[in-house]
Amino acid sequence: MTAPTAPTPKPTVTEREARQVAEAAREQDWRKPSFAKELFLGRFRLDLIHPHPMPAEEAAQRGEEFLAKLRDFCETHIDGARIEREARIPDETITGLKELGAFGMKIDTKYGGLGLTQVYYNKALALVGSASPAIGALLSAHQSIGVPQPLKLFGTQEQKETFLPRCARTDISAFLLTEPDVGSDPARLATTAVPDGDDYVLDGVKLWTTNGVVADLLVVMARVPKSEGHRGGITAFVVESASEGITVENRNAFMGLRGLENGVTRFHRVRVPAANRIGEEGQGLKIALTTLNTGRLSLPAMCVGAGKWCLKIAREWSAAREQWGKPVALHEAVGSKISFIAATTFALEAVVDLSSQMADEDRNDIRIEAALAKLYGSEMAWLMADELVQIRGGRGFETAESLRARGERGVPAEQMLRDLRINRIFEGSTEIMHLLIAREAVDAHLSVAGDLIDPEKSLSDKARAGANAGVFYAKWLPKLVAGQGQVPGAFGEFRREVDLSGHLRYVERSARKLARSTFYGMSRWQGRMETKQGFLGRVVDIGAELFAMAATCVRAEHLRRTGDHGREAYQLADAFCRQSRIRVDELFDRLWTNTDDLDRKVVKGVLTGTYEWLEQGIIDPSGDGPWIAEATPGPSQRENVHRPIR
Repeated sequence: MTAPTAPTPKPTVTEREARQVAEAAREQDWRKPSFAKELFLGRFRLDLIHPHPMPAEEAAQRGEEFLAKLRDFCETHIDGARIEREARIPDETITGLKELGAFGMKIDTKYGGLGLTQVYYNKALALVGSASPAIGALLSAHQSIGVPQPLKLFGTQEQKETFLPRCARTDISAFLLTEPDVGSDPARLATTAVPDGDDYVLDGVKLWTTNGVVADLLVVMARVPKSEGHRGGITAFVVESASEGITVENRNAFMGLRGLENGVTRFHRVRVPAANRIGEEGQGLKIALTTLNTGRLSLPAMCVGAGKWCLKIAREWSAAREQWGKPVALHEAVGSKISFIAATTFALEAVVDLSSQMADEDRNDIRIEAALAKLYGSEMAWLMADELVQIRGGRGFETAESLRARGERGVPAEQMLRDLRINRIFEGSTEIMHLLIAREAVDAHLSVAGDLIDPEKSLSDKARAGANAGVFYAKWLPKLVAGQGQVPGAFGEFRREVDLSGHLRYVERSARKLARSTFYGMSRWQGRMETKQGFLGRVVDIGAELFAMAATCVRAEHLRRTGDHGREAYQLADAFCRQSRIRVDELFDRLWTNTDDLDRKVVKGVLTGTYEWLEQGIIDPSGDGPWIAEATPGPSQRENVHRPIR
């Protein structure tokens, strides 16, 4: 057997090269319709989401039966206060979840899993996440981005038969992509997988490996050097965590999710059979992004659970707490916060349930819907938790343990705020989600006119692109002038005691306005459009609000038709849409009236030290050390804190 070559040095890439890597990993084609994609193009395709899709009766029955068992387990075997206090999920709790089948919720029954639909998987995560957000993160990381999902989509039959039964009942999995110096820029990925006979040899360091401290199986993204017989590129592997050369060097601690088993993992000459490679060489990022298309729905599902809990506590507390002769809920300053929590919780559940059911039916491409759900859910859940802390006043800032110690109900409002904060960073930060969704939203424009703004294209390429763009825009732009949103009686089936039809007409008009605004932006900035992240972020936020409004109205009408709190659902939908419309109008104004240019000047001044005098008069309590830890490949010098649970 020949000795493998030394690991390649950490790659250095230009901004353009980094974008090219990300672009190559994108799913390029749109083989199925997409409600959100059409929305960004100014086309309000209500027919794609209404009537609200429904799960099959057998799937719903199986899901409800499991939810009943899971609720009983949560109530009797999960002690959220203990997990927070000890910063660890007890082994017996994890073992009980394994026996219940919670680690195999999304795995097909033929591999020993429960075979739940995306809808019921998300309902289960919302339930268990309300008992302990750390457990919700454990189960989600294991199934949504860990070994089960990429194998389901890209694994060979042999890989599925080998690993999925283990993941369903006994083994915990983790997903390893991030590195100490590589976050959302995978072009700089430094971990290598060097071919050697029938194996690959892994070297490198991975950071923030959720579940990594206790995992039995890992999905690892590593760079295969290009060589004879090997196309190379970022590639995905299933790796046994007990393999020689793997060291979990640290269990990381965070401001929230204290029970999270998240660590730093080092690979030193770790041999991985070629049979454990997922897909082909160079497909790793595409596999990761495709996995996240539906995997991202697990996070907003837990945000829905958080919203429901915030509403429950706000209701109970605001009715019991009196100020100036009446319950605080009846004071407008507090009541508006409660209304926001109730309406937004209804909207988030509408977005997640609709997106999940669409994922189960597999008739639509939901990559944008899932991304919008993650973005919107994480931002709005954080705001709801913040409002709950404000409603609770000093008690909101006090820990549940302290409240209990002095004889009051131990409400962990401050913990909820801490636990939810990571969701704006997990699985793509809000800023990265803005860019990811914006790229998909302008895909149609780039498809026909992209060569016009590409500096590397020839004059003949640009001429061809100009002709194609002329044809596309000649047909497309006139359609943005008028539509159903200007017809007084449109969407009349949503007119009941509470009239939601006006909100849908607003969504239709705003979708066309949004598409026009995007076109104006591209015309104005052309090749510099990608640098206008403030503008693109607002475009995406408007799209998220419009999607949420549409989903909310559709859900309200669905509940009315099924006789399940339809009247109340219409009231909540109306409240949410009115709140959302105010936000949308403000975002439209800020597309063109903002401080983006001035902000860039201030940032340059900050970075060059122009305002350093402003920092005087403080003490910096930060410790010494580098901003980014050294992650040079090599043998570990630290104790292995890997802790498999058996």
